[in-house]
Amino acid sequence: MPKPLDWQALLVDGYEPLKKAQKVFRHLPHDPRCKLCQNPFGGLGGKLVGLMGRKPSRKNPNLCQYCFDHLPPGGIEIDIGVVFVDVRASTSLAEGSTATEFAGRLNRFYSSVTDVLIRHDAIIDKLIGDEVMALFLPGLAGSDYRRKTVEAALDLAFNVTDLPVGVAANAGMSFVGNVGSGTVLDFTALGDAVNVGARLQGCASPGEVVLAADLYLLVADAHPSARHETVAVRGRSQPVEIAVLSFGDIRAPSA
Repeated sequence: MPKPLDWQALLVDGYEPLKKAQKVFRHLPHDPRCKLCQNPFGGLGGKLVGLMGRKPSRKNPNLCQYCFDHLPPGGIEIDIGVVFVDVRASTSLAEGSTATEFAGRLNRFYSSVTDVLIRHDAIIDKLIGDEVMALFLPGLAGSDYRRKTVEAALDLAFNVTDLPVGVAANAGMSFVGNVGSGTVLDFTALGDAVNVGARLQGCASPGEVVLAADLYLLVADAHPSARHETVAVRGRSQPVEIAVLSFGDIRAPSA
């Protein structure tokens, strides 16, 4: 990992040792994984890399001890992409099944969603009940991180088939880094772009992908059937232009 406070190298320039680690670790079995280096925590792979000190941090189990110990509190403000995926009517689904059955369905949902997002070089930021939040950072996803944000959102339509879900994607300036206090820290993104993305998720009906209008322009030629709307975002003074695509209208998964 970079020297303390070298957030520019990590999040924008693309920290080469981290990218090399991701290429190696993502092929080792198996989930869950470190949000930064993709180091596996489970299975034989987790046991092997655990001998190198890459076990889940006691302070933040979503990061390995190696990554967490080298990331200080703080961060920088950068442009990012963010995707939210949410199971619709999860309360009804839970009511109609046992707790174990419901947990099994959510685990399959998490697995299929994270597989798609990681394939597009996302960081899985949070698993929030029946929702997944992912970040696309230029230093980790590459200079085309905005396009990868949209393509990942669209590809989810072909990979989450056993539950009713809605998908939303947005992009914009956010504070990215290790936030919190004392020994409780979380690597995440904060700011208007993230808040708007979360609100757009609420606009997505089951079987819909809601994209911020500027992101939709990146794929408009390949997916011309979007419905265009201007929506009010709760708690925000300015409305947001969006494009809405139904899963059935998305012609083919992105490469």
